[in-house]
Amino acid sequence: MSRQVISLGCRLNSYESGIIQKHIKAAGLDDAFVVNSCAVTTEAVRQSRQALRRLRRDNPDATLIATGCAAQINSGEFADMKEVDFVFGNREKMQASRFRALASGDSPRVQVDDIMEATQASEAGQPLPEFNERARAFLQVQNGCNHRCTFCIIPFGRGNARSMPPREVAARARELARKGFSEITLTGVDLTAYGQDLDPPMCLGDLLAHLLDAVPEAQRLRLSSLDAIELDPLALELIGSEKRLMPHVHLSLQSGDDIILKRMKRRHSRKDAIDLCDRLRGRRGDIVFGADLIAGFPTETEEMFRQTERLVDECGLTWLHVFAFSPRPGTPAARMPPTPSAQIQERARRLRELGGNAARRYAQSLVGTSQEVLVESPARARNGQYALIEIPEGDAVAGRVMRAHIKEARGNTPIGVMAS
Repeated sequence: MSRQVISLGCRLNSYESGIIQKHIKAAGLDDAFVVNSCAVTTEAVRQSRQALRRLRRDNPDATLIATGCAAQINSGEFADMKEVDFVFGNREKMQASRFRALASGDSPRVQVDDIMEATQASEAGQPLPEFNERARAFLQVQNGCNHRCTFCIIPFGRGNARSMPPREVAARARELARKGFSEITLTGVDLTAYGQDLDPPMCLGDLLAHLLDAVPEAQRLRLSSLDAIELDPLALELIGSEKRLMPHVHLSLQSGDDIILKRMKRRHSRKDAIDLCDRLRGRRGDIVFGADLIAGFPTETEEMFRQTERLVDECGLTWLHVFAFSPRPGTPAARMPPTPSAQIQERARRLRELGGNAARRYAQSLVGTSQEVLVESPARARNGQYALIEIPEGDAVAGRVMRAHIKEARGNTPIGVMAS
């Protein structure tokens, strides 16, 4: 990624930042800088503002553009920043014409339309971004979210759920595979909602079946975060049986307590999460699970939190992405009785410790095994379950799928040697 585009937050932003960079280059905006902002937490918004101020300090004569979710949701506040020249919304940032108009001097300062009026995936028809690494690529197939979790502001930055047509997904996946990417990760705001807006409607399983059939040159397919209650039967079947789909599922669980889940307005129960993991593990014994978990949601008691701790073991979670709850203005959770800050931080620490222990156990379980790995760089590779494995430099070729023998584990990092 060029230093002209600063990407904060999620993989979708990173993916879209690569497209923005192409639009900037095509428009000849050599002196332009873009901050593709994040709004998932108050801290993320603060960091977005900080990035803009830092860019202005270091580039006093540059054209500075704020875009992304924070700029979409709070366009007026970003327009009021003296450091910012232009504000683009999440739809506008994907349109090459906006950057051409800016280059010609015919561009309004603030261009932020109502994201809820978006009915098509804005990444459809866009050029593929460039990726910094040559092993793995991301492919955005869905955008937006129809759900309204009480802690989440993102639907107001991304709009309602909309999907890229399967033929275009397949064409893009085929192009990435032909460019040499051995692994493609399908990503979206709410990936398990894929296809519900298409005519005729589809599900994620339909898309996976189409890709597996239409793009045989795609060696490895991986899925980004999934909603535990929305995973359709065909997708579940394919994850459990198709070797080209990696045995790694990351679930948006958030809590292990049913009362907290209801207050979050999540649609799954504790039992739903455990049952899903059991079903997938029963179909594919080598599968590994990750999860997003929030510590210290408003009204969370110690016993409620312990239910989340127990869920780590009961679901057999290995990779934890832990969030210490912070209220996001504009969300219902921000108006709920808060959990004391010290308790939030302590519970987040405990969850991260559980996650570290789980990752170490998994690393140790690999010792003595032979793993099929994707070499990401001369010194590291990743197996299908998403474990990062250290390998001797010079023994492998970046971008290749190879085999590694795991000889030891240091903490949560397996150490391997390439098989001859």
